[in-house]
Amino acid sequence: MSSTPATRHVTASDAPAGRQPPATVRTLLGVVIGLTAVLVVMLCAFALPSVNGGPRHMPLGLTGPQQAAQTLRTGLDDEAWDVTVYPGPRELQAAIRQREIVGGLALGADGITVYTAGAAGQQPTAAINALGAAMAAQRQSEVTVHDVVPFPADDPRGAGFTATALPLIIGGILPAVALLRLFPGHANVRRRLAGVILFALVAGAAVAAVLQYGFGSLHGTYWLTALGLSLGMAALSIPFLALESLLGIAGLGAGAAVMMLLGNPLSGLAGPHWLPAGWATLGQLLPPGASGSLVRAVSFFDGTGAGGPALTLTAWALAGLAALLLTARAPRTAPPAAAG
Repeated sequence: MSSTPATRHVTASDAPAGRQPPATVRTLLGVVIGLTAVLVVMLCAFALPSVNGGPRHMPLGLTGPQQAAQTLRTGLDDEAWDVTVYPGPRELQAAIRQREIVGGLALGADGITVYTAGAAGQQPTAAINALGAAMAAQRQSEVTVHDVVPFPADDPRGAGFTATALPLIIGGILPAVALLRLFPGHANVRRRLAGVILFALVAGAAVAAVLQYGFGSLHGTYWLTALGLSLGMAALSIPFLALESLLGIAGLGAGAAVMMLLGNPLSGLAGPHWLPAGWATLGQLLPPGASGSLVRAVSFFDGTGAGGPALTLTAWALAGLAALLLTARAPRTAPPAAAG
């Protein structure tokens, strides 16, 4: 009685070690090249603003003897500094508090007095201090520094404030992702919307409390700061929900990538006048940059300059809300039957 030999099917796992099928090699190469490209893009997004940064039309005030002030004004780089001459130190300091300028130099017979606004950003403050020191060295005179609008004494360098951009972005992404998982489907659009708004209010109050009372990084009216942070988170979360409703999970991922790769490094929390031309404007039009400017205004400058950022964030939130409600009203077609 003869027996038929069993047929053995050779699979990819039976291939000799070191000889992977071509499809597997192509997949590995694609993953490696793709991840490398992502890493390079992230490096460029975060490093280029710092590498190419410098004073860009930074508003600077001058006061002192007319001839000396005009001579100094003509000697400064027009691309770096936008110079305004003031009658005296008092007017110069008032202009700093009103955010007309970020700092200034007062020329006197006994030396140069540098007026800065530390809360306007570390980088502008350092640049103006360096400019004052250089001018004093040329004149062989003394230099005195006055910080007109400083950060709080508990956080004199504003480290807590400048670190808020990334938590704000995460605070916009996380509730959108979590609520999409908890309340999936077209019928739960309003539940998700209510959830992100409630989260923004609670999280904004919590973050403001930590920054102001825990770290001592902020001062001013607590509830205004909390509302500013809440508006910033809502201006991120609501458009994220709208992108998911319009384009699916790919839309949410694209929105998160834009905010991480552009919104975070261009937020200008260390000083928007330090970014290359055009990029500073783009950064202030994105929610992270607008949120930082709003919190800076209400916490350090008594609300001066808060109108523009508040309108920007409100526009983002309303645009996301409109798109979200339109997708909720749109008729849904039945999904195609799954293939067998």
